[in-house]
Order: sequence, then structure tokens, then C-alpha cells
Amino acid sequence: MNGWEFSGLSYNFFDMFEGTVPPLFIFIIGALLIALMIYFHLRKKRFRSAAIKYSDVKIVKRAARSSRQKYRFILLAFRVLAIALFIVAFARPRSGTEYRETSSEGVDIMLALDVSSSMQAEDFKPNNRLFVAKEEIKKFISNRLNDRIGFIVFARYSFTQCPLTTDYSVLLNFVDMVDFGIVEDGTAIGMAIANAVNRLRESEAKSKIIILLTDGDNNAGEIDPITAANLAQAMDIKIYTIGAGKSGNAMYPYQDQLFGKRYVYQPTNIDEETLKTIAERTNGQYFRARSGEELENIYTLIDELEKTEIKVASHVEYVEKFPIFVYAGLFFLLMELLLANTVLRKLP
Repeated sequence: MNGWEFSGLSYNFFDMFEGTVPPLFIFIIGALLIALMIYFHLRKKRFRSAAIKYSDVKIVKRAARSSRQKYRFILLAFRVLAIALFIVAFARPRSGTEYRETSSEGVDIMLALDVSSSMQAEDFKPNNRLFVAKEEIKKFISNRLNDRIGFIVFARYSFTQCPLTTDYSVLLNFVDMVDFGIVEDGTAIGMAIANAVNRLRESEAKSKIIILLTDGDNNAGEIDPITAANLAQAMDIKIYTIGAGKSGNAMYPYQDQLFGKRYVYQPTNIDEETLKTIAERTNGQYFRARSGEELENIYTLIDELEKTEIKVASHVEYVEKFPIFVYAGLFFLLMELLLANTVLRKLP
């Protein structure tokens, strides 16, 4: 923040009386001083007696007014301007620059996303579950500040798509690259949690969380979800679990060799009990998303629950500007004296 302000005239009498004259008071006194000076100048000009006496005033009236007389008002203008600049200098103008030091205790977050074939279900119309989940994850990432975020995808196996990073532009690109078929089909929830825990185990962040989204039940992997949750609990890692998909049957697309893309209804099988247990055991929460709007609200809620604490310390450095006005006032005062004794000199 850059700006100008007037701090007023400070005084100190033998360490007994000290204080500051407010800038407004200085300007009021200064304005009165200038007004009185102009008033007495005009009054003196009107009532002053002639220095040279003539027997007939008609001689003076016939005499043309010299160019020097025409421009003598400049002397008064320079004097008024000089005094005005001195008054501004007495008000002690200064400019300040505000410096802010920001420190934050960031949150380390691992996002785990199910990319199994069941995520092709198009119950989050007009798109499938994976597309909507990716869009909401990108919004979540964009809303975070100063957090390290990593990204894991899983189906039959789990792998790290992006390690913990604060480079959100790179992370968002990795999210965009996710699609079906990058991992053999299946749902290894336990392996996804174990992978995320492994990424967070050496983290020194104040808060460590995993946000896992799936639409099925664990049917692959060497580690079961509850065991993985126990590992997370031991390392003080909180897990938010999200079950995605409408209850009942959902439309799944498939390619027919004769008729092209067609749809078949299949049941949504989400192991909500296991997801709830995982969340409860790690002091997290379980959420159910039955639409794109609900999923958006869930990520927004998690974002609010896991806010980063940001501390801002600010200080202002001032630069005194009154010397500029003092020098300018002296310049106009000297110009008045110079012109009054040379070009615009007044004869007796």
C-alpha cells in the first residue's frame, strides 16, 4: 500500500510538554494567515500616499501604465505560493509503504480418485461420474492456498498421479490427464489409502488429510480398507470418504458392434459401512453424493473444514516529504526577492 498522509507538527519543550499539532489546525491557521496577508496588501495598495506629488493629477492619468506595473502581481503570487508551501511542509507530509509478511501452517492433502469402469455411469447428468468428480476436484484445488496437494488414482491397483506439490497448475494438468483404462479394472480402496498414507508419512504439516472418492466396494488389492485406515489413524491422518452415485440402478454405456453406443442399467454397489468406518476411525467424515450438485457441496464443505491458518504481520515504512515543499517555498521566496529588486523593481 502506497499513499500520502500528513502527520502534523511535533513539539517538545524541555521534555516537559510534548505533543503534535494536528494537520487540520495547521491548514486552518495557514489559510487565515494567507487571507490576512492578501487583505493587508490590497488595503495598503488602496490607501497608500503618493511618493511623488504632482500639481495636476491629469498628468498621471495621461501616463500609460508600464509593463512592470502590470506584472507586479506576480510578486504577491510568489509570496502567497511560498507561504502555502511552507504551511504544507509544517503539516509534515509523508508517504508510507505497507509491507506484509505472510506465514501459514499449510495442510498436506492427498486426493484419491476411483477410475474403475463403474465410474462411467451417467447418473450425474449430463456427464459420467468420473468427469464430474474431476471437475469438482479441480475447483477444490483452485480454492486452496499454501497447501501441498497430491493426487492418486486407483482401480485394481493404485498409483501416484502427482506427488505432494504447491504447483497447482501442474497438478491440474495431471487431473485433466486422468481417464478410463489407465489402470486395470477393479476397486482397491485399501491400496489407495495405503498409498496416500505412504505419501503423507514423512509430512511435517500441522494437518494431514486424505479425500477418497469411490463408487464401489473393495474387491482388489493386498491391503483391506480397515487395515489401511488403522495405518492412517496411527499417523494422525484424517480421511474424508465420498460415496458417489445414485441409489438403485444407473445407466452404463457400452459399445454395441451393430448399433454403436448403447446403455444398460446396473445396480450401484457402494460399501457405505466400510467408508463410514474409515472416516470415523480417522476422525474424518463420510459423505454421499447422488448428483453433481451434491458432490460440489461436499468438496466445498471439506474445503471449509480444512482451512489453512494464515498469519499476516504488517508494518509501514514512511518517507518524509516535507523537504520538497520547503525547497519549493524557498525557491518562490527567492524569486520574489530577485524580481522585486530587478525586473519588477518599484521606483520611489
